[in-house]
Amino acid sequence: MIWLEYALAGLFAGFLAGYLGIGGGLVLVPVLSWLFSHDPATADMAVQMAVATSLATMLFTSMSSLLSHQKHGAILWPLVKQMLPGLLAGALLGSIIADGIGNTALGYIFAVFALVVGLQMLRGGGQPGDRPLPGRFMIAGTGLGIGTLSSLLGIGGGSMTVPWLLWHGQKVQKSIATAAACGYPIAVAGTLGFVLLGDNQTSAPALGYVHLQALAGVALFSVFGAPLGVAAVHRSSPLLAKRFFAVFLLVVAVKMIFR
Repeated sequence: MIWLEYALAGLFAGFLAGYLGIGGGLVLVPVLSWLFSHDPATADMAVQMAVATSLATMLFTSMSSLLSHQKHGAILWPLVKQMLPGLLAGALLGSIIADGIGNTALGYIFAVFALVVGLQMLRGGGQPGDRPLPGRFMIAGTGLGIGTLSSLLGIGGGSMTVPWLLWHGQKVQKSIATAAACGYPIAVAGTLGFVLLGDNQTSAPALGYVHLQALAGVALFSVFGAPLGVAAVHRSSPLLAKRFFAVFLLVVAVKMIFR
């Protein structure tokens, strides 16, 4: 039964990633946290394992997105290279913070982030800006902040990278493509940190904090879910779906805060 639950989580996350253009981590972390919390072997570190496993799935699921954007020549590679040192350092730092603050505090942090994102989705996005990109050191510093928070929350960082690029006058397509490229080094460094820092004494099949069964089930089936989401977006109203997903995030946030 647990394999079926991991498969459904992967399908759901992949579908929403394709349908709404969001990272699957916003779905996977609360779903996996709930599943891990019901297993005595993982209950004490359910959120940490959910965050780590979410990042690890991105090693497989985000590569196809990156390659697709590269075929269209939409990735701003000079900008990615300037952000790269900060993204890598931040992702490692995020895993260290997640390990240090513990399961409960990490759950609260994710809940607050889900609350903010849900309210923002209900409110609607802001208008693109026309501010020039900052200098090299400020760009690296931005990468550090995005990498840290993304690794801490188990997300790819698109929910922060895309608005930042739009605010600096970049086109939507290039912003999304560049965010996808930035998400991969976050996944690599963050996963490495969680693997090295995790408690390997658990009886669960895990590599550090990464739950291997969940990783396999989610990574495999999210690949099937994403094309379904892309196909569905052309036949329905993504705006309505965003409203439903925003409500989902708000419910998740409240449940995680009071749990």
